[in-house]
Amino acid sequence: MDMPFKRKRVLVTGGAGFIGSNLVRRLVEEGAIVKILDNFFTGQKENLVDLNVEVIQGDVENIDDVNKAVEGVEIVFHLAARNIIVSTREPYKDFLTNVLGTFNILQACLEKKSQIEKIVYASSVSIYGNAKYLPINEDDSKTILNPYAASKLAAESYCSAFFETYGLPVNIVRYSNVYGPYQRPSNPYCGVISKFISWALSGEPILVYGDGEQTRDFTYIDDAVEATLKVATVMPGLVFNIGTGIETSINKLAQLVIEITGSKSQILHIEKRDIDDVRRRVVNIEFARRILRWGPKVDLYQGLRNTIEWIKRESR
Repeated sequence: MDMPFKRKRVLVTGGAGFIGSNLVRRLVEEGAIVKILDNFFTGQKENLVDLNVEVIQGDVENIDDVNKAVEGVEIVFHLAARNIIVSTREPYKDFLTNVLGTFNILQACLEKKSQIEKIVYASSVSIYGNAKYLPINEDDSKTILNPYAASKLAAESYCSAFFETYGLPVNIVRYSNVYGPYQRPSNPYCGVISKFISWALSGEPILVYGDGEQTRDFTYIDDAVEATLKVATVMPGLVFNIGTGIETSINKLAQLVIEITGSKSQILHIEKRDIDDVRRRVVNIEFARRILRWGPKVDLYQGLRNTIEWIKRESR
């Protein structure tokens, strides 16, 4: 079995978060020597239990913390970010973390360029906004609808600039609505699926914004992690959509959660929100299929079952 990360010295920023901790767990399984930089704003120490990793509690916007974290590493997965809810409420802090923080990572890696083999920056499909065409290709136009999307696109631009100008080996992944184990409902910044599951298990109404016919491309965490690892092994300067290519309405999602949990919860439609007012979203993943030789393996039904079982175990 090919294990390209065995004995590699790897930094994961935001490694205590939902996606980050799943990535760290997989890297440890592959024999990597992992270091984490996290300020535990949204990340949680519970996500790192029983993992043999070095943890630096610090901020990506603090260049001293970043320099300490980058010291001695060969591969960097930069996942640290303010999420869309926080960024809209506090756009300046969003800028500091998502834009300045990314700049600091790139600058620190540039100063140690001889040791850096690859940097993978975690971006978001939020940068596409309300796309003109579906499914969305990586080179389609971007429509910025909120500060979070603006900061992610700005950070992407710096990644591209450092690659083109200085030859820094950077690749970019654009995640689409990742869900799964370790996305804790107790975390106020968790995604819609964890919230739906939590409500269903407790018999509460499942709150759906607007008419519920808005769609998203939901990606299971194991598939997202597998793609992210593969992105670190291919040539630099590339951008990948990471999704499923399957469009699912929020109403359908709620119905599936109720069905799988056997819940008596009712779906309750409430006023739509402006924070991520995108009507339809589904991404084209053919570039990832071709270059990474990757494709999603877990469909939404099985992914929801896995997530529900994990949340049940955690709540015991």
